[in-house]
Amino acid sequence: MAHTGRLPTPLSTRLLDYARLLRIDRPIGSLLLLWPTWWALWLAASGVPSVTNLIVFTLGVFFMRAAGCAINDFADRKVDGHVKRTTQRPLATGRIHPAEAVALFLGLALVSFLMVVLFTNTLTLYLSFGGLVLAFIYPFMKRYTHLPQLFLGAAFSWAIPMAWAAEANDLTRLTWLLFIVNVLWTVAYDTLYAMVDRDDDLKIGVKSTAILFGEADRLIVGLLQVTVVLVLLLVMHHAGLGAWFLLGVLGMAGCFAYQQWLIRDRERMPCFSAFLNNQWAGASVLAGLVVDLAL
Repeated sequence: MAHTGRLPTPLSTRLLDYARLLRIDRPIGSLLLLWPTWWALWLAASGVPSVTNLIVFTLGVFFMRAAGCAINDFADRKVDGHVKRTTQRPLATGRIHPAEAVALFLGLALVSFLMVVLFTNTLTLYLSFGGLVLAFIYPFMKRYTHLPQLFLGAAFSWAIPMAWAAEANDLTRLTWLLFIVNVLWTVAYDTLYAMVDRDDDLKIGVKSTAILFGEADRLIVGLLQVTVVLVLLLVMHHAGLGAWFLLGVLGMAGCFAYQQWLIRDRERMPCFSAFLNNQWAGASVLAGLVVDLAL
């Protein structure tokens, strides 16, 4: 019998469900987490960071983002079936058992923690406990507060002090300015994401900043985006960065203007496109930073 080179269908389907649970097929979340982590590494090193830290924190970003997706879907397993965008998620359809999602979260978190223990310093190790707590509690916040995006911002930004501590064994004013930038930016882009699901969330009682902001959503997102740019200019001043970094920040500002145009009618798919566009905003700042420090 000829060998087809394919996995048995049940196993291949199972692996595909795990990949979907961990969002391996949708890297946007990993990129939105990766760019600010690399900002911190490059700034803390005042140039190219160590190869070890670059590998540890790049892998850590992908592992912890996947872990966050697993625990998020565990928290949302009873509501995802009622939201148009998430009805086919593996936990919502019962293709993956909730215990499997928890096991994946714990396993990926453990691997990330071991990388911190083996390859970084004591300060980074201490900070890692805060990151784990934030990653675990964020998915449950949408039940209790209209500001789950703020908790996501803290969770997504915690890699900044960790990366900075690993590279410089210290935390400075610049570290926390970057942290503030990323919290504000995350609240802005995750509000765009929440605007996609707002009608469904209102029906099932899930809270979000998109619901909290109401008719002022575009204005508040715009104010957050303007503040992000202004604080990045403050980072530029304190770090002694120059024209290339400014060009990167202006690239982010251009992305923000485009996003405001996309969401002008608050339609689902344009709001989702505006959310996705943030990967280019973050990449623009990183490119400007890397070139500026290199030159």
